[in-house]
Amino acid sequence: MSVRSLTAAARIGGVAACAVAGLSMVFGLQPVFAIDVKLTLEEAQKALDAGRAPMEKANTPEEVKKVLQHASMVTRIGADPEKDSCGASAILRTKRYRLEAFGRQEAAESKKRKIDVRMPEEFVKKVVDMPNMEIEVQLCGDDEYFAEGALIELQQGSKRIKPIDIGKAERGRKNEGSGPIYRSRFTALFAYETFDPTTASVFVVNLQDGHEARIAADFSKVK
Repeated sequence: MSVRSLTAAARIGGVAACAVAGLSMVFGLQPVFAIDVKLTLEEAQKALDAGRAPMEKANTPEEVKKVLQHASMVTRIGADPEKDSCGASAILRTKRYRLEAFGRQEAAESKKRKIDVRMPEEFVKKVVDMPNMEIEVQLCGDDEYFAEGALIELQQGSKRIKPIDIGKAERGRKNEGSGPIYRSRFTALFAYETFDPTTASVFVVNLQDGHEARIAADFSKVK
């Protein structure tokens, strides 16, 4: 069976949900898990395999849906949208998150084309070398433009960490659940070198109308 490159996966920022695994470090005799900041190419390939395997086994639309739902929850912090549709939450798009998402896309494309599809090594290396973690924030408000101009910072103890970039918020969509009328989301980039990837943290979102949302994030528990 021939092997083709997954060129469609080149756009790293557009990959759908997936999972992030922990980095095992040793302080004394106790292992501490954290967001993986440094990955070898071998570890990156294992992350691709981890994302690909469950999608290869999913043979029905319902099974695919379950795989994607599970992946979306692994790196989500804050409210569970299945239980609280308007609670503030966020998805941490770490290096492992992106690699496992690519793995699922490889599996989906392989089934579609009936050949083995794999992401080119240069794109794997691009993910491994990424200097920033993207966070996608989701929250609700009473106006469809409520999230425009939102600000966000990461708090770790007394340290206040600003993002290097904040994306434009989406125009609010009607909220089908209880709570405020509209749901919106926006992204922000935080440089890995500016924060501790092992500790409990809080993302603080400030909206233009004066409202504040706080999203707790214990990085030591992100898997």
